[in-house]
Amino acid sequence: MKKNYFYTASLVLLVVTGIVLFQKYQNVSEPIPPLRERQGPISTTSEWLNTKAAIQGLQRKLREKPGDLKSKLLLALAYMQEARITGEHPYYYPAALQLVEEILDREPDDQVLVYEATVAKATIQLSLHQFEAALKTGKAALQINNQGAAVYGVLCDANVELGHYEEAIVMADKMASLRPDLKSYSRVSYLREIHGDMPGAIEAMQLAIDAGFPGLEQTAWVTVTLGSLYEKTGDLKNAEAQYNKALAQSSNYAFALGGLGRLAVKQKDYQTAEQIFTQAAGIIPEFSFQEELVRLYQQQNKIIKAKATMEELLEGLEEDQAAGHVVDLELANIHLQLGKDPDKALVYAMKEYKRRPDNIDVCKALAEIYYQKQDYKTAATYLKKATRTSSQDAGLVCLDGLVKFHLGDQINGTHLIQKSLALNPYQNTTLSTEGRNLVSKAISKILFH
Repeated sequence: MKKNYFYTASLVLLVVTGIVLFQKYQNVSEPIPPLRERQGPISTTSEWLNTKAAIQGLQRKLREKPGDLKSKLLLALAYMQEARITGEHPYYYPAALQLVEEILDREPDDQVLVYEATVAKATIQLSLHQFEAALKTGKAALQINNQGAAVYGVLCDANVELGHYEEAIVMADKMASLRPDLKSYSRVSYLREIHGDMPGAIEAMQLAIDAGFPGLEQTAWVTVTLGSLYEKTGDLKNAEAQYNKALAQSSNYAFALGGLGRLAVKQKDYQTAEQIFTQAAGIIPEFSFQEELVRLYQQQNKIIKAKATMEELLEGLEEDQAAGHVVDLELANIHLQLGKDPDKALVYAMKEYKRRPDNIDVCKALAEIYYQKQDYKTAATYLKKATRTSSQDAGLVCLDGLVKFHLGDQINGTHLIQKSLALNPYQNTTLSTEGRNLVSKAISKILFH
């Protein structure tokens, strides 16, 4: 009897202690990730002052009431946007993910909040290139709400990155039917692009711009993307118009500057290109600007500058990788195209291939690596997967032609190389240069024999 009483008393004590601890700590969360001060030109805009005030207001609310999950979600969304604007991905995406995970760990009864937090989590995972995880999270959000457009957006993106293109089209169509706006039209545009419909891609991206609000970062992004579509087809005049349009709305929009820098390179105005890329890199730490600078320095035989910028580029990407941002494909392309090291590139590319063997960009990278290693048969096996969507990417078409040419199918190989140069006559890569030389020799052989 005494023994039973002892156990009962102990159990009551444990329950009471648990209740007290729960009441004491139910509103205690991890420390709120602080807002970082912006640097350079983007730190002097009225948009930054408004953003800073809004974020500080949310942080104040959470200090006063740590259990305010709606404010926590708004802060996570604000940090996701800061990542886009500042390029500080290694800091803001993990910070946003921490906040979202705290919300979901609480298992709130508000299903709208749970849905929005789950979609936000999937979006962060996409930004970190954690595509399998994003697909799984997106499917979890779909179970909560199958009538929200946002969930179909993340499912579209995840399926695209994993190479599930038919499923991605279904998701994009569903999203556009629920909410025909900037986000849905831009996804339709990309799917048209990778399936070889460049006029359709341009049309859909223009619809995305028309659906946006001037001055917002998202509108500037799709405007620059439309410019890049024109650039890919060799229409430099319209490309320049779109980049300038984005800059007219946001004078420090780095990606628009990057577009103008690429156009300057195509026009062989290397001094202007260097100034523009340096300016863009000074606004946000975006690896593509450093990549363009390395390429530019190499073209001009500025070896010391190229080496120093390459080291900074790789250091930044490794920092991203350490923060959970998977950048193996980017590293593979950099080591191949800038480092001229196909063996090192292969290590990174195979890591990415194991994650998403059906993605056409991953397969293209592997095809180019094996081409540079002069293993044309292996390159052809990856090209079979890389070309299955009938993409009219000029670089991919050129690579396909070169591989066919070296495997003995010189007629089709020459035809594809010529097609590539017609698709985009302003290509200036190792592949395009080799392609031009092969075509020139083939024509000379026909004329003089």
